[in-house]
Amino acid sequence: MGEVNADGAGPAAHVVLEADIADLVDLLVGLLRWAGQVAGLPEHEIEQSVAAKLSFLRHRLTGEFSVDEFGFDEEFAEHVHLTLLRPLFRHWFRVEVVGAEHLPPEGAALLVMNHSGTIAFDVLMAQVAVHDHSPTGRWLRLLGADLLFGSPVLGDLARKAGATLATHADAAGLLERGHLVGVCPEGFKGVGKPFRDRYRLQRFGRGGFVAAALRAGAPIIPTAIIGAEETYPMLANLPQVAKLLKLPYFPVTPLFPHLGVLGVVPLPSKWIIQFGPPIDTAGLGPADADDAMLVFELTDRVRESIQRTVYELLEQRGPAFF
Repeated sequence: MGEVNADGAGPAAHVVLEADIADLVDLLVGLLRWAGQVAGLPEHEIEQSVAAKLSFLRHRLTGEFSVDEFGFDEEFAEHVHLTLLRPLFRHWFRVEVVGAEHLPPEGAALLVMNHSGTIAFDVLMAQVAVHDHSPTGRWLRLLGADLLFGSPVLGDLARKAGATLATHADAAGLLERGHLVGVCPEGFKGVGKPFRDRYRLQRFGRGGFVAAALRAGAPIIPTAIIGAEETYPMLANLPQVAKLLKLPYFPVTPLFPHLGVLGVVPLPSKWIIQFGPPIDTAGLGPADADDAMLVFELTDRVRESIQRTVYELLEQRGPAFF
């Protein structure tokens, strides 16, 4: 009688399982090589990518990976999150990155961004821009809304990809540990505004992000993003439907909801992301974070800097889709 293992499966079952895994690995390698060839990558880059993905898969199967105290999983972010976003970044939105030299190679900094586009692709493209264009391949740790983390699945994936809840405690914790932190002070007012208000920045709130940067001694880097406004032009909002679905808004765009799932495909607008010179906070320290007037003035300076840059980039870009 054949030997039966603790899991109830005989040797033949394990041979079949190993064969199935080998077939899946071969399929994965074939798909990765095909994708690299379609993208026009050199042969050596394709093989490097294949080796990296196989290493990632091995670590996942053996449990040899770790996450930080905020839930960030660097291997997942590199091999899944960014891998999925790069085709959009490079070939669909054709993102041009300006001012990457203003990103510090190490140490804390707060990137303050305008927010738009109905679905928040802007912060995801900013993550790719920071990682792939900063001198040392840094990660942008995003501060996200409660709504995102209210979903167990989306919240877990967001944390693995580097996001965390937009609270004073988490912002302070990330900055104190020397991370690059990304924040969109406009919140849903920015990402959910109608297309007729495109590229007009909404109010930045009470300046909590400025206070956090001052307390951590972190520079503030104004970051302007254009292109996102045209991906899902919001022609109307259906508040009753939004309320029913417990969403901040329910958009009507030229393609959604008329085309169903196809309407969720973003339009291929031309994007530019510009990292500006750090806002000068020389002479300011943690104690200044409690000066409401100073925080308000600094918040206004950051907002004006981003708004001015947005208008300049729009003039440089020309047509939105070419």
